[in-house]
Amino acid sequence: MIKGKVWVFGDDIDTDVIIPGKYLRTTDMQVFADHAMEGIDPDFSKKIKPGDIVVGGNNFGCGSSREQAALALKFAGVACVVARSFGRIFFRNAINVGLPLMEADVQCQEGDEIEVDLENGKATVNGKQYSGNKLPDFLLEILNDGGLVAHRRSMMGKK
Repeated sequence: MIKGKVWVFGDDIDTDVIIPGKYLRTTDMQVFADHAMEGIDPDFSKKIKPGDIVVGGNNFGCGSSREQAALALKFAGVACVVARSFGRIFFRNAINVGLPLMEADVQCQEGDEIEVDLENGKATVNGKQYSGNKLPDFLLEILNDGGLVAHRRSMMGKK
């Protein structure tokens, strides 16, 4: 169960606004965090608190295949992203870096509290429950382990 304050974004939020290209030459996660969502809300990284949740519309994370978009949100403190749909590459990158996400059509306002139940594919806002896509168990395992690299390491230790 993931619970946090909502930050609302609309449809077609592409990776260029999640982390602008001029910051891609670094491997410093703090730089990614400091500039997360800068292309749409220049003050986002100053306002977000660890554990907050991004709620988007259709096609969240569309655009380029930059893994840094998911990393920027994760290191900015975003606990989960809920959207009606995701760009497929962003979806996989988020899983790979350990950023939880769920596809659901959630109606909420910025500042609302949301509770996300990834295991059952449910989100609750203001007492109203929304059904979403439940992630397959193998993807939940990857997320629970902190991402694909950590998951593979844990699997090697189980052999």
